[in-house]
Amino acid sequence: MQDALPGKAKLRSKFLSSAYAFVVVFGIVSLFSDMTHEGAWSVTGPFLSSLGLSAGAVGIIAGLGEFVGYALRFVSGYVSDKTRRYWLVTGVGYAVNLLAVPLLALAGRWEVAALLMILERAGRAIRNPARDAMLSHATKEMGRGKGFGLHEALDQIGATTGPLIIAAALLLGVSPRMAFAYLLIPAVAALVVLVFVRLRFPHPETFEAAQKEQFGVSKFPASFWLYLAASSLVAIGFVDYPLIAYHLQKSDLFKDSTIAIYYSVAMGIDALAALLFGRLYDKKGIWALVHSTLISLSFPLFAFQKSPLFPLIGIVLWGVGMGAQESIMRAAIADFAARDRRATAYGFFNAVYGTFWFAGSAAFGLIYDRSITAAIVFSLVPQLAAVPFFVLSARRRAADAGGHKK
Repeated sequence: MQDALPGKAKLRSKFLSSAYAFVVVFGIVSLFSDMTHEGAWSVTGPFLSSLGLSAGAVGIIAGLGEFVGYALRFVSGYVSDKTRRYWLVTGVGYAVNLLAVPLLALAGRWEVAALLMILERAGRAIRNPARDAMLSHATKEMGRGKGFGLHEALDQIGATTGPLIIAAALLLGVSPRMAFAYLLIPAVAALVVLVFVRLRFPHPETFEAAQKEQFGVSKFPASFWLYLAASSLVAIGFVDYPLIAYHLQKSDLFKDSTIAIYYSVAMGIDALAALLFGRLYDKKGIWALVHSTLISLSFPLFAFQKSPLFPLIGIVLWGVGMGAQESIMRAAIADFAARDRRATAYGFFNAVYGTFWFAGSAAFGLIYDRSITAAIVFSLVPQLAAVPFFVLSARRRAADAGGHKK
């Protein structure tokens, strides 16, 4: 009996090592992927502006891209769970997402650029529910927050590097449009590593034991709906970076290369915040989102000033909010949903979240054209309103957990 214990410990250690390896290597896929699309996203605001669009139009295009990038996730999540073809759905999504970016170098009209930007977000919509469902299996034993935080940190290393590549290209005299062509290299690298992960880990669902309970969308606990309400309010108030970049360019205080570097700074902060709040989530649960929201919600007060310093402070706070949203929010959904319905749960949550994100971004852009102060207030109020809903969700979830233990 005593001899069996070290054997079990060794087996569990090997299991966790394999799970960590899956998260890390998939994180490298995301590193190259984010290097590609976040590099492009750092200058899409100025790029669309150069094609003659207003802040309202930029906000609508960016918001529509986010809406498509979230709304389609319900369909792709449902299809992933229904067919169990998680790898196929993930691969198709990555291909669409990544190849749309370097094609922006061929876009000479705003209509073509807008279509490619929306296709890039659509690719993310296709891939993410299936990918996150697979990651959720591997993070079960190591801690959801820790696992998703690690993945997000690797993801954001790429998101930090991509804008620097674009900034370097712009400093060398390359136009924003042609700079997109440089992103073909990380796009291809991401697809190559993705094939390796697929061959090395063909069945990631084996990282997590099957569950007896089955949750449908209508069977989520009350704490989930409170959580969804809070997250939707955050989505309304949070601003797409293209709008921040648009403001910085119009202030005549920043070069396009500086705007790209600022985005790189935001992505670096995002990575650190993901690790920090991911670990906090494993200890405190949804309360971690209460803290992150209170810290980041004031970003528009700084980001939309006409000053050489305050926008950087706002961008740092914006990065904190993004890091929490991209790690903790994903981790929490895995804890709300059963194993074999998780892609559907991710898809449903993100469809609602993206709808509110689109509405908020479009409204912010239109309000910005009339009054920057009114736009700042519009961003602050729903984020602040989200905090009590997160608190209620955390308390209800704790009560539910206590009831189950009894």
